[in-house]
Amino acid sequence: MRFEKGHKEKTRNHILDVASRRFRKDGAAASGLAGIMGEAGLTNGAFYPHFESKESLLRETLTKTMADRSALLEQDSGVGRSIEDAIRWYLNKSHLEGSQEGCPSAALLPEVARQSKPTRKAYEDGLLRFISALAACLPDPGAASSKRRAMTIFGLMVGTLQIARAVTDEALAENILEGGIEAALLLAKGAEASASGRRATLVAAQQRRSRSVPKKN
Repeated sequence: MRFEKGHKEKTRNHILDVASRRFRKDGAAASGLAGIMGEAGLTNGAFYPHFESKESLLRETLTKTMADRSALLEQDSGVGRSIEDAIRWYLNKSHLEGSQEGCPSAALLPEVARQSKPTRKAYEDGLLRFISALAACLPDPGAASSKRRAMTIFGLMVGTLQIARAVTDEALAENILEGGIEAALLLAKGAEASASGRRATLVAAQQRRSRSVPKKN
């Protein structure tokens, strides 16, 4: 049977999309290849022309989903969205309930930590891009301190979302989200205060230098 041009790539991307949702919803360990391929409308034999193993599939879904999340955040920061907007974009009821479409870190982090080095490196690369996009919402986005603070804010948000998803009481889950928002905003305000302090120090130093320059007669 002859297929139209691009059929193989289209099929591969379809498997990736199905697997990505299944992994984030049910976990990687609980998502068997038979279930993934069945949901994709394909046989098990159709898997191996596209991927070497289940771990290679997981690795590529991590690469894709991390890139997708980063692109969304980069788009937001590009139009002037604030760090508060980014925090509330992450910590909300829709994200709480929609794990299959959400952040792979919150859904899969414990499982990623148990994977081989290439898979963890793929996650790391995606994480660093996301942190750079989050740091772009902070003052002095290029500074190492801003990236450290962005990583701390992200770690807090991931943990908040994971705990909120683990409880059964909906009101409690929403309270957990609100607490996470408040804590993340405090961290973000600390970044603004630090940046203001650095600017004030720089201005004062420049003023001292200008006063110390001897005047010409």
